[in-house]
Amino acid sequence: MKAFSSLLLFVALVVGHSVGAEFSKAVTVTQKLKTTTSWDGKPVVYPAGEAEVSAMIIEIAPGGETGWHLHPVPSFGLILEGELEVCLAEGRKQVFKAGEAIVEVVNTLHNGRNIGTSAVKLVVFYAGTKDVPLTQRQGN
Repeated sequence: MKAFSSLLLFVALVVGHSVGAEFSKAVTVTQKLKTTTSWDGKPVVYPAGEAEVSAMIIEIAPGGETGWHLHPVPSFGLILEGELEVCLAEGRKQVFKAGEAIVEVVNTLHNGRNIGTSAVKLVVFYAGTKDVPLTQRQGN
């Protein structure tokens, strides 16, 4: 239950909603993201099937890359530290910096690269479907 409460607070911080509850004056909510599209402009569409939400903290060393991959499900993240450049196979690029939120591209081949001098650290939430992989590497 504590993990669920933490997730609700994170959602409130990311999308700027109080999740149907008023917080005390000791809690500040700063909207980081509110959108209906991923960063490449395509609509966010939740997958059909039994919902499964996953959360991860991902770290990328300076100069490191994720390798070309795609996500068959929507994912949403917050850059905690560093600068992340995301490149699409078609050539379009977007840079995300510490404090910025990202709605990742879905079913679109892309590569993430740390373009800074310190580690990139981001927290990512996947709105997936049970038994469906969150990431597919190029060639798999």
